[in-house]
Amino acid sequence: MFGYKLLKKDCDTKARRGVLKTAHGDIETPIFMPVGTQATVKALTPEQLNNCNAQVILGNTYHLFLRPGYKIIEKLGGLHKFMNWNKPILTDSGGYQVFSLSELRKISEEGVEFKSHLDGSRKFLSPEIALDIQNSLNSDIVMVLDECPPYPSTYDYINLSLALTTKWAKRARNAWNFSVEKDGRYQFGIVQGGMIKELRRKATSELIEIGFDGYAIGGLSVGEPKNLMYDVLSYSVEWLPDDKPRYLMGVGKPEDILYAVEQGVDMFDCVLPTRNARNGQLFTKQGPINIKREEFKLDEKPIEEECDCYTCKNFSRAYLRHLFHSKEILSAVLNTIHNVRFFLRLMEEIRNSIEQGKFSEYKRSFLNNYKKNSEVF
Repeated sequence: MFGYKLLKKDCDTKARRGVLKTAHGDIETPIFMPVGTQATVKALTPEQLNNCNAQVILGNTYHLFLRPGYKIIEKLGGLHKFMNWNKPILTDSGGYQVFSLSELRKISEEGVEFKSHLDGSRKFLSPEIALDIQNSLNSDIVMVLDECPPYPSTYDYINLSLALTTKWAKRARNAWNFSVEKDGRYQFGIVQGGMIKELRRKATSELIEIGFDGYAIGGLSVGEPKNLMYDVLSYSVEWLPDDKPRYLMGVGKPEDILYAVEQGVDMFDCVLPTRNARNGQLFTKQGPINIKREEFKLDEKPIEEECDCYTCKNFSRAYLRHLFHSKEILSAVLNTIHNVRFFLRLMEEIRNSIEQGKFSEYKRSFLNNYKKNSEVF
């Protein structure tokens, strides 16, 4: 039976365990989704992702729309077959990428016209087209087209932006209702509203009235102070329905994930583990380390003694440092394997702690070690 099932709530926090059953397999929540923007998680094969125990990955409508083109992917059997990934895929609507091209776009009620960052050709994206693309990709979780206001923005700008996002959400849901092959596939609405509580409340109630299969919290981690992000997140989650999955978009530092799980968030994505791996930052429970540093030149230890990833089982810090300084492709591969597995291990431990009713204890213990030893990168 497809759908989301809430399995357990933590004793003394809002943390929760659940499962989302999709056409391509179950997603155990809370979960972290490695980002595979252009039909690939950078530096990793699908087999390596499987070995890291990835349950679901993220693709991007904007990028796949431009290259190779969604109709090409559809003709080749959909995104799962195209990239040889047989587990669930969530696709972002492309809204964030389009709206980051502020000099190259023109927004109207109908949709957004923009210039391709690849060749300058003019393109158009509407709520219906964004859905059509994601249907062609056969995404398991489809996101609606929204506008993400920059930080800071005025009340008036955010209010107008939110009105447009809500109109687009209604159109996207109407189009979804006429879509084919929805069994085991889901459409999520996105809560916007900037950092303004009353607008976030308004956005949430309007999306719930439209009625989506899950709800994402957007517009955070866009340059606002950390304490403001936490404040907005705490009340944003509180208003979401208990029986639907909750997805915090683009937030991925371990301490942020732990805080968000404590508030009741189920799903996360971020480029942090893959991008930082390519830059030489490796995550450990004692905090991130910079593998470029001289201190690791003769270090025979793995990145983390307790880590079960392929990299830690087979290679030393000294070797990884050598690869990085030699600019070898293998450096990005091995570093990314470890970082992705670190984040997925974190989520496994979080799920176990919730099942045991010990999430607060786990969070406190993790942060005590992580913050105490974390270096600035």
